[in-house]
Amino acid sequence: MIKWIGTAVVTWLKQKRPLPRTPLSDFERIRHEIKPCDVILVEGRSRVSDVIKLITQSNWSHSFLYIGRLHDIEDAQLRERLGKFYRGNAERQLIIESELGLGTVVRTLDNYEGEHLRICRPRGLGYSDSQKVVSYAIDRLGTAYNVRQIFDLARFFFPWAVLPRRWRSSLFSTSPGENTQTVCSTMIAEAFGRIQFPILPLVKRDDGDNIQLFMRNPKLCTPSDFDYSPYFDIIKYPFLDFQHHSDQRLLPWQGSATLTPEEQAMYVRIEGQVSPLHDDVQ
Repeated sequence: MIKWIGTAVVTWLKQKRPLPRTPLSDFERIRHEIKPCDVILVEGRSRVSDVIKLITQSNWSHSFLYIGRLHDIEDAQLRERLGKFYRGNAERQLIIESELGLGTVVRTLDNYEGEHLRICRPRGLGYSDSQKVVSYAIDRLGTAYNVRQIFDLARFFFPWAVLPRRWRSSLFSTSPGENTQTVCSTMIAEAFGRIQFPILPLVKRDDGDNIQLFMRNPKLCTPSDFDYSPYFDIIKYPFLDFQHHSDQRLLPWQGSATLTPEEQAMYVRIEGQVSPLHDDVQ
C-alpha cells in the first residue's frame, strides 16, 4: 500500500505542462555546439520542477551532464558499463541525469528538444579531467533518486532558530559512504568535486593573507549554482538571435498572434499594437 502511494505521488509530481509552440532555445545549434562535460540547465515544466524553482528561487529546476557519443568515452570498461544502460544507436548524443522516479539514467539529448536550455561550460577543463568527470557520472548509473534531499534542502534554507530540532536539515547526518541516493545537481557537483573543480567554493584568507578554497558540500548544490558560478562559461542559443538582426527593433514584435488570459498577465504588446482579446490595452 505504501509503495503504491509513493508511486502515485511520484507520478503526480512528474506531470508536465505542454511544451510551448515556439521554444526559447535553438536546439539545433545547441546539439551542434555542445561539448562533453558541459552542464545543461533546464527550465522544467513538471510539478516537482515548480517545487525546486520555489526552493531555489531560480527558473532552472534541473540539470544534466552531456557525455558525448559512445565513441567519445576513452575507457573501454566505461563504454562497456555504459552499454549495460544504453543499447541504442552508438551515434546518438548522450546525457546522464538523475530524475525523480527513475534515478540516475543515461538518455539521448533529443529528449530535451523544445525545452528552454542553457549550456554551462567548465572553464579551462582539460580532456583528461573531463574523462574523469564523465567516468564518475557513468559509475553512478542506476543510483536511486533522493526525494528526501529535496525536502532537506528546503528546510536548510529556513533559519535554524525558528525550526524545531526534529525538523532541521539532515543533509549532514550521514557520511558520504552511506549515501546511495542522489539528485541531479548533486551528482554533477560530486563529479566535478572528484577533480577538485570549483563550482561555488568558499574563499578565505588566513592570518598570513594566504588564500584557501573550501569545496561546497555537493548536497547543497542546485541547478542555478552552475549558472551563477564564475568558473563556468554561460552559453545561450536563443531561438531568435539578435545576431541575425541589425537592430532588436527589427525583431518580429509586430503581428496578429493572440495571448491567452494567463499570458496577458505576464506579457505586453509593443506600443501601438492592440490585443484582440483586450481592445482597451495598448
